[in-house]
Amino acid sequence: MGDLKVAVLIMVVALASCHVSSLAPEKKTYIVHVAKSQMPEQFVHHVEWYESSLRSVSDTAEMMYTYTTAIHGYSTRLTDDEVNSLSSLPGVLSVLPEKRYELHTTRTPLFLGLDRNTVTFPESDTWSDVVVGVLDTGVWPESKSYSDAGMGPIPSTWRGTCEVGAHFPATSCNRKLIGARFFAKGYEAALGPVDESRESKSARDDDGHGTHTSSTAGGSPVEGANLLEYASGTARGMASRARVAVYKVCWVGGCFSSDILAAMDKAIEDNVNVLSMSLGGGMSDYYRDSVAIGSFAAMEHGVFVSCSGGNAGPSSYSLSNLAPWITTVGAGTLDRDFPAVASLGNYKNYSGVSLFRGDNLPSGLLPLVYAGNVSNSSSGNLCMTGSLVPEKVKGKVVLCERGVNPRVQKGAVVKAAGGLGMILANTEANGEELVADAHLLPATTVGQKNGDIIKNYIFTNPNPTATIMFEGTKVEVQPSPVVAAFSSRGPNGITPEILKPDLIAPGVNILAAWSGAVGPTGLAIDTRRVDFNIISGTSMSCPHVSGLAGLVKGAHPEWSPAAIKSALMTTSYITYKNGQFIQDVATGKPATPLDYGAGHVDPVSAYNPGLVYDLTAEDYLGFLCALKYTPSQIHLLARRNYTCDSSKTYTLGDFNYPSFSVPFQTVPAGETATKPIVMKYSRTLTNVGPAGTYKVTVNSEAPEVKITVQPEVLYFSKPNEKQSYTVTFSSGPMPSSTNKYARIIWSDGKHVVASPIAFSWS
Repeated sequence: MGDLKVAVLIMVVALASCHVSSLAPEKKTYIVHVAKSQMPEQFVHHVEWYESSLRSVSDTAEMMYTYTTAIHGYSTRLTDDEVNSLSSLPGVLSVLPEKRYELHTTRTPLFLGLDRNTVTFPESDTWSDVVVGVLDTGVWPESKSYSDAGMGPIPSTWRGTCEVGAHFPATSCNRKLIGARFFAKGYEAALGPVDESRESKSARDDDGHGTHTSSTAGGSPVEGANLLEYASGTARGMASRARVAVYKVCWVGGCFSSDILAAMDKAIEDNVNVLSMSLGGGMSDYYRDSVAIGSFAAMEHGVFVSCSGGNAGPSSYSLSNLAPWITTVGAGTLDRDFPAVASLGNYKNYSGVSLFRGDNLPSGLLPLVYAGNVSNSSSGNLCMTGSLVPEKVKGKVVLCERGVNPRVQKGAVVKAAGGLGMILANTEANGEELVADAHLLPATTVGQKNGDIIKNYIFTNPNPTATIMFEGTKVEVQPSPVVAAFSSRGPNGITPEILKPDLIAPGVNILAAWSGAVGPTGLAIDTRRVDFNIISGTSMSCPHVSGLAGLVKGAHPEWSPAAIKSALMTTSYITYKNGQFIQDVATGKPATPLDYGAGHVDPVSAYNPGLVYDLTAEDYLGFLCALKYTPSQIHLLARRNYTCDSSKTYTLGDFNYPSFSVPFQTVPAGETATKPIVMKYSRTLTNVGPAGTYKVTVNSEAPEVKITVQPEVLYFSKPNEKQSYTVTFSSGPMPSSTNKYARIIWSDGKHVVASPIAFSWS
């Protein structure tokens, strides 16, 4: 009986404990920004101060990371009450909640002109001193893209390390892959321990994305690279002689801001020259965006930062990573395609794309069905898992519609139901944009127009039939590049006076190295293993620009990040060789600066731009003053006290950016404009070439705006000389939501220094 009482007592206590724990306030991860200069005198080190402050508001909270370079502060887990208490302490600038970021998921060097002779792009002994840091899903170090054959000693300026972890010994690094770290504390605090049956708790890449991006930026040349015999050739990174350092911050559950900041903190300390981040988390004010905050510190340390603009196009205002000290990259196509033709029983052929490799469909034509007609689901047209009826699908080709679930998964669903092939049709959301996939069964992707025609054939023919013919790799496809439909678009939703994206680069069907832990589709059922993969996204265009920035940095080690950015932007092109404007695949019409920024990158011209629009950290602080940021908000970004000069007038029009965005206000309804709206912008150009005389030309598609440049001629007599000019824009009334464009071009007859102008009325 006594034992029973004890047992009952233990059960009651246990239940009470469970009840108490269930009522315990929820803790979330926060990043604590502090004013380091306000540390009380009794503390020797700032970490002691952080610990004391944290203990004063919480008995259980522990610091996850401390930050010393990207920001000043630390990350920890807190309740709402603890956040309020901590926020009120002296020296605490802000307590920001953790934010989850997502990944923006061979022939390129030739397409970009990097295989031209060295007369146009001379060799530089300092190229191998450049270190490109990549924040992503890690690296597959065994890839030939990280071969260090022929590379000299690691630069003496390098301060990083090769961090040992699961399946990642110290020998994973070499003279090419000189650094590797991983950051998971933020991820684990939010989602629990890393599932090591699915991914390695180390810098090893079990996803493939990080290997693809880092090898695109700085991979060594690999002959005979291909995916399933598609796109065969020599694959190499943009800065193939640069060193690569990887920082794994992205896991199965996403990329968390506390981990991203910790990686940026280390990357800056490690002394990288370029930071490449193919990830984003939507739009937020710069002082609340961890990537923007960390990038400000990187810029101050001379690090060029490039980020993907996002894959939310073609919608307006869909860009991520908008801070002006970040180079924001959109995506365009290459001149390479992988045609696969859907051939119908009515003798009509419709072109699509595919990377399928395997046994072709049986000879002759097969029955063709529309997924929505052979499904047990209201969304059967999408070929979702388990939605197809095997008896109606077996032995047939199925037309599925794009959307919701992964493209390659749709084919797996068709195959599981007994289907033999798939035609994947774009809907209005994707239009005519064709992205090739390494399907698990014979399949092709067709654009919306062809998809609608094929569906109509199915609905109107009593016996529809089809087959698919695969045509391999096709090059010199024209027109190219075109702006990818998925590439996120402007205007800039945070600062309309800054034009974004900055430029575009190849981001569609890009071949680069891949992880040996996963198949080319990324699906668990895909047991194939490949050394290289072809994927698309601004995730792919970003490392192109990162690597090209490394090339320019190697050629001009003394240039600032802003000078490198200017060189890449002002030498970009917006027309094809025939003079026609770059097209937007989403509309089939000419693209605009809201789609491509300054244009498509041209690295050969960027090497020798003639003039640059340079910016210093002080200029960026002036930009924050023009935004009317408070001292506390500026401190969050600058990590120090900074007071805007009350005697000075700060204007965004005077910010020395390589492009122009001019937002006019419309006249309110019912009122009549009495005089034109006049806006003045000023810019300063720095000579980075020989002495020369530059004359200005204005090309405008906006007759409604009078554009005046003064002076019209700039004289440069020596290197690094600076000359300024003013542009006056005068406009009458225009309907709200109107957009118009122009271009300012300075040229000495050899160099062309071009800046886009985007006008908007709202």
